[in-house]
Amino acid sequence: MLLNNRVIADAFSNLSTPLIADACLRVKVLLRVAPAGIRPLLQGMRVAGRVLPARHRGSVDIFLEVMKKALPGDVLVVDNDGRSDESCIGDLTVLEARVWGLVGLVVRGYHRDTRELVEIGFPVFSYGSYPAGPSRLDQRTPLDLSSAQWDGFTVKHNDVVFADDDGVLFVPLHDAEKVLEAASAIRKVERRQAESIRAGKKLSEQLDFDSYLEKRRSDPSYTLRKHLRERGGAVEE
Repeated sequence: MLLNNRVIADAFSNLSTPLIADACLRVKVLLRVAPAGIRPLLQGMRVAGRVLPARHRGSVDIFLEVMKKALPGDVLVVDNDGRSDESCIGDLTVLEARVWGLVGLVVRGYHRDTRELVEIGFPVFSYGSYPAGPSRLDQRTPLDLSSAQWDGFTVKHNDVVFADDDGVLFVPLHDAEKVLEAASAIRKVERRQAESIRAGKKLSEQLDFDSYLEKRRSDPSYTLRKHLRERGGAVEE
């Protein structure tokens, strides 16, 4: 599979960030999740694409400059140090992003112009809204157009971002194909399990949970994950 933004977005259309997270664990890709609390502007917004990173220093010029590097389908990922004393993006930035062919914004910080952003309908993920913009203007650094820092990890152009109602996470581009394939496989198993539950067959029956309990009694080191791995289950795996 030749991965580009369109392929990534299409593959994610039937998936979710929980499935991507489970897939990362299954194929042993480091799990990099934005800290809890980040939310889409409107419920149901979702986005997937290559990261276009920018570190905000108090001025919109950083966004205007980095968008010149955008590929169609990129997602602007803004690092504002998680500050809650200012907003760093508003309706003009979002409109500009859309014109450049970006498909969403993910902000380690706050947004404003909520009413206008809702009318625009462009996917925006942030930690909330705040009416005042920045009153500072900090010194730029060589990293500002090439990476964004999150709590404990860094994202760059060679990363993919996935975002939906459950949150935001990042996957290296070179690992995205196997992660998406694993997520799709997990989804198929879990959908079958869900259908069986609706039809009256308990999950404990599907997973032969009584057999697991019996094995654990004789071998306390025997785990549910090992049991599921032997059975090809996706839950807890």
